[in-house]
Amino acid sequence: MTLDPETLLRDMFAAAVAAAQPIKRIPHFLPEPPDPATGGRTLVIGAGKASAAMARAFEDHWPGDLSGLIVTRYGYDVPCKRIETVEAAHPVPDAAGEAGARRMLDMVKGLTEDDLVVCLISGGGSALLSAPGPGLTLADKQAVNRELLRCGATIHEMNCLRKHLSAVKGGRLAAAAAPARIVNLLISDVPGDDPAVIASGPTVPDPTTFDDARAIVAKYAIKLPAVVQALLDAGAEETPKPDDPIFDRVETHLIALPQASLEAAAEVARAAGITPVILGDALEGEARDLGAEHAQLARDTLAGKGPTQGPCVLLSGGETTVTIRGDGGRGGRNTEYLLGMAVALDGAAGLHAIACDTDGVDGSEDNAGAVIGPDSLARARAAGLDARALLDTNDAYGFFQGIGDLVECGPTLTNVNDFRAVLVLP
Repeated sequence: MTLDPETLLRDMFAAAVAAAQPIKRIPHFLPEPPDPATGGRTLVIGAGKASAAMARAFEDHWPGDLSGLIVTRYGYDVPCKRIETVEAAHPVPDAAGEAGARRMLDMVKGLTEDDLVVCLISGGGSALLSAPGPGLTLADKQAVNRELLRCGATIHEMNCLRKHLSAVKGGRLAAAAAPARIVNLLISDVPGDDPAVIASGPTVPDPTTFDDARAIVAKYAIKLPAVVQALLDAGAEETPKPDDPIFDRVETHLIALPQASLEAAAEVARAAGITPVILGDALEGEARDLGAEHAQLARDTLAGKGPTQGPCVLLSGGETTVTIRGDGGRGGRNTEYLLGMAVALDGAAGLHAIACDTDGVDGSEDNAGAVIGPDSLARARAAGLDARALLDTNDAYGFFQGIGDLVECGPTLTNVNDFRAVLVLP
């Protein structure tokens, strides 16, 4: 049987997504229900691109009564019978997300130690669950988010700043729910799988400080509204820290991880006679630079100087960043990674790659990512496209749309960050 590189790459991506589906993972992490004798309630809350699918899976397997509220991204809703789901904007928050966060704060107030709060969190929750801190408006938070998306900050840095401008992030939602028992079920989309970073950790302790947030602003020369800068400078109300007793009754479970998705893709490769090499599930850095680095690694592997002999596939996950250089360009970190790789490879034979966001959306576009092969640049030139110029203006979407190599799968209802596979065929 002749191997079709693109089909194999797409099959590996599909396997990575399937391994992280809430319907498969939630049933393994159901908490102990409240004691019926106490009259304790079960309240389900959460936010993220996978949160509605998580809510549906939880609802389908929960043996008792429950109610709750989930905020997910537009287009990612999954109807539930007992848990209300609302849609909001991502990556820049909107009024629907703010209203959802305010309602959630109100819902958890007044709970008792007999009550159970199940918090379903996945990537995207930082934007979707947006309740501005004291004196701030939604417009202020939107301005900050836009700056963060442009400046090249890592997700850890972004979320540190977000937590210190929020009434709900950085453990503040847990503080509002105390003394109820809280069980967090998290799908990780962040390098390192730190619960405090996933959706800015609304129900887990925050080890970062206002000093850290101010340092990030200075590092990237982020332009803040005056009222935001004043809040940071005052540093009046720190986020709850790991030694805070409000977390004594909080337990956290990571139910789906990027590494597990990479391993699922590796199994697909092995079944096709391809040796998988997992480079890591937490790779960061500028997207185009990582693409160029992986291009060189692929060349070295093709020449017999890499981590294994071909045929093989180099698998990785994590979250890169894109520093916006041009105006009007379209695309996300996965297409920018691939375009950086394509330019570096310059049509080298035997090398194919895919890069996609496992949530189905690369940045704010309608594609998950794209694929490249040895003929990508030649087909682009034939279509009148200048790969280098498009990379310089952050228009990777325009490049891949122009040659018909976008990966468009729609919302996947999960999110374990980026998936990258570089196929080396000697």
